[in-house]
Amino acid sequence: MKVMILAAGRGERLRPLTDTTPKPLVEVAGQTLLGRHLDRLAQAGFTHAVINVSHLAEKIVSRIGGDSSKGMHIEWSYEAAPLETAGGIAQARALLGPEPFLLVNADIWCDYAYSKLHGYDLGLRLSHLVLVANPSQHPAGDFSLEGGVVGNAPSPRYTYAGIAVLAPRLVAEIAAGQKAPLAPLWRAAAARGEVTGELYAGHWSDVGTVERLTALQARLKKP
Repeated sequence: MKVMILAAGRGERLRPLTDTTPKPLVEVAGQTLLGRHLDRLAQAGFTHAVINVSHLAEKIVSRIGGDSSKGMHIEWSYEAAPLETAGGIAQARALLGPEPFLLVNADIWCDYAYSKLHGYDLGLRLSHLVLVANPSQHPAGDFSLEGGVVGNAPSPRYTYAGIAVLAPRLVAEIAAGQKAPLAPLWRAAAARGEVTGELYAGHWSDVGTVERLTALQARLKKP
């Protein structure tokens, strides 16, 4: 099973840090966000990663490299301008191939056991989402979850954790180079009963703002 790591975002809310440092290379506890994902994915048995890049792409490629230094074969999907989530996947379609793959957002910090999703069988469904309790910055959540099936019910709702298994046909209608988000595709698939999910209760942080980055760094420094 391949992994796609979404690393093309500009990181506007982390400026001015991200004016010179791409968000995936932001360091927390001595590790870059992207490097930590790669280490943990390799430990979980994944061997092949596709990473999309755009803003300061050359710095990411130079820092991470294209070899197996982290135990993984890495391929790069370049975007002249960020294509959002579904657009980024469509752009990397040829690198990903026809089989379901693990999708990970580069800008999260969590202890989720990626090994649980290695070789995950979607069956006839289009995706499997990892959800978390709604953080303070996103109180309305994204999806409902009942009996392991993701839906669009008004409550209770949970937040997408930035980790999923995805069948490439979910983005079949998105052309290469087209800018498009994943959320509407997931909502439509959920309405058809084609998305499963699970609730993760361990540590999870969306490192999307300076304030959240600072809070995470402070938390990790505590004994």
